[in-house]
Amino acid sequence: MIDLEQWMNIKQLHKQGLSRRQIARLTGHARNTIAKALAQPAPQPFQKPERPSCLDPFKPYLKERYEAYALSGVRLREEIEAQGFTGSVDIVQRYLKTLKAGHTANSRATVRFETPPGQQAQVDWAHVGLVSGQKVYAFVFVLGFSRMLFVTFTASMALPELIRCHQEAFAYLGGVPASILYDNMAQVRKPGSGELHPLMADFAAHCGFAVKTHRPYRPRTKGKVERSVDFVKDNFLNGRSFADRADLIAQGQHWLEKANQRVHATTGQKPADLFTKENLAPASALRPYVLAARHERRVDTEGYVHLAASRYSVPPDCIGGKVVVEQKDAQIIIRRGDVIVAEHPLAPKPGSCLVKKEHVDALWRLTVERQPLASKSPSRFQTSAAADAVATRLLSAYEECAP
Repeated sequence: MIDLEQWMNIKQLHKQGLSRRQIARLTGHARNTIAKALAQPAPQPFQKPERPSCLDPFKPYLKERYEAYALSGVRLREEIEAQGFTGSVDIVQRYLKTLKAGHTANSRATVRFETPPGQQAQVDWAHVGLVSGQKVYAFVFVLGFSRMLFVTFTASMALPELIRCHQEAFAYLGGVPASILYDNMAQVRKPGSGELHPLMADFAAHCGFAVKTHRPYRPRTKGKVERSVDFVKDNFLNGRSFADRADLIAQGQHWLEKANQRVHATTGQKPADLFTKENLAPASALRPYVLAARHERRVDTEGYVHLAASRYSVPPDCIGGKVVVEQKDAQIIIRRGDVIVAEHPLAPKPGSCLVKKEHVDALWRLTVERQPLASKSPSRFQTSAAADAVATRLLSAYEECAP
């Protein structure tokens, strides 16, 4: 085979009027090689002829088994040996390497996804070391279109802290994007069930943004914020010292103004310039969000939920079911799904019992309806946990609980 330079030389000699015999004599190539070169629009690279392999009939089986279970070459050779394969394990392992290489390339392939203005932000939390002996985490918030960045530093990764950081980001940017993308952090989605955390869902609904999470084990789908975290570590944190976390936050805010004025490597423009096109929903239009502590509780057989050593009554149809108890300032709100089923003032002290008269009345009516005849055995008519509980407790006991 001839290379590009040789091919160009043959073409040039032919243009000068030399015959194939003359060109062959001058270049040292055979005349049939000269003929092929002149017939080709470009030099053809050498291709090693494919030779049949004793593994060929078994490759579909090997591919299926490897992709399903990632079995070793030794194990797979044993399986295909029973099917008639007589080659060595080395042949199998060489073939598996080609499958591994293709799998690795596919897993790393990521399509860059550019979002329209105002549509998406990405958020991440990263441990960035110790300051004054205390663990510090960087909260990083970046707008997908403009790459406008917000950063602050926390001593905790609790959900209330995450919400506070969002509020600071919205105030800094002056607006709220249509959606925010997270990884599958426990503060956003409950481990196991995958459901949105009720408090995070409530905050998102209050602010008007949709919560999005990337596919499990696919963090590159939020690559903008991943790269922003690396940028914060390298461009700001690396080589700097801080007296305490307050000093870290103050220096971070000063650095942030410069960071948003740099020319971004991907967009080729300054984030601050592109930010004027984001058109976020105004943060000033939001009502203040009062952070509520939320707790899941199961209603006991007497129609109460327990919180901080106190009891709060609910309607009897909630007995045995799960409810969410919210504490906002001095108010207790009890929800079943999206419906508020009871509201109480906060118990004045542990051990208190707060009861609403309508809950007691409803429970009493339920008891009467299920015990229509005094002569009948209670067990014959009491078919619910509520009836069992009330049958052994006088109404005066509930009245004593009332505030």
